[in-house]
Amino acid sequence: MARKLRMLGTNSKTGECPTLYEDVESREILVQGYTVTDPEVLAQMVNPLKGESLVVVDRELLINFAPKE
Repeated sequence: MARKLRMLGTNSKTGECPTLYEDVESREILVQGYTVTDPEVLAQMVNPLKGESLVVVDRELLINFAPKE
């Protein structure tokens, strides 16, 4: 079954990323942002699982829109 997302917010003034979403059912937080592709940066990840990567997110986005509970 597909996830049903609720947009929590964005700092973008033009409607572009980054944006935070919440999965309505599981309450997991999803982040829309630019994917990091630099191999030197990705090599610094600790124990990444298959399919995991890094996404660039402005600190203000998390401060303004991440759930506090």
